This record gives sequence, C-alpha cells and structure tokens, in this order.
Amino acid sequence: MSTDEARSRHKGLRGMLHRLTASDSELESEELRRDTQLAGCVCADTVHRGDLVNVSGRLRTVVYTPRTNLPTLEADLYDGTDLITLVFLGRRHINGIEPGRGVHVRGRVAVRDGRKVIYNPYYELEAAA
Repeated sequence: MSTDEARSRHKGLRGMLHRLTASDSELESEELRRDTQLAGCVCADTVHRGDLVNVSGRLRTVVYTPRTNLPTLEADLYDGTDLITLVFLGRRHINGIEPGRGVHVRGRVAVRDGRKVIYNPYYELEAAA
C-alpha cells in the first residue's frame, strides 16, 4: 500500500469516526459550510457592515413582527458559521420563506443591536426537499 493510499484510508476512517461521534448540530454546520463554499458564497462570520455579499444557508426562524407604522417579516439565516437576520420591510408573509428552507441571498450588510442584518435582500429559494 502506497503512502497516499494509507493516508486516504486513515482519513476515511477518521471521517467515519467523526460522523459517528459528532453532534447533529456539528454535522449540520459542516454541511452548511460545505454548501456555502460550493455555491460560491461568503461565510457569514467573515462579513462586515457595509459589505455587499452573497450568502447561502438555511432559515432557522421566521417571525412576523407587527410594528406601529410598518409590518416586518424577519428570518434568521444560518450558514454553519454565523446568523444573519433577513428583514423584509412591509411584508407579513412571503411564500417559501419558512423555517428549514435553503436560500441564497444577496444584499448589503447592516448591523442592528449588534447583529448582522440584510434589509430587503434579493433571494432565491432552494427547491423544497
């Protein structure tokens, strides 16, 4: 057995052991980070206020927040590294924007109350599973 074959086999065994011992949240984070890279998007933990970004991930929560003057739909997007809150101003509901749904988003990052936010992002929904 060559050195490369031995490394490959060892890496395969280590990967299998990791999959057996890692928590569901760790495995989900790894999968989301891998999908983010494959989509050519940036990781949420690397973005800063004012950056125009393409991010990809899964919606964790979707909440309608009634405001006195403007209804708002907010969704937390998780890409395996960090959360970005998507804020859709003037919306009570958007078909397809639901927890667990995969989405690709483009917009400018803002910071509200110490959290990363993208207001009225351009979005593309992934096909429902």
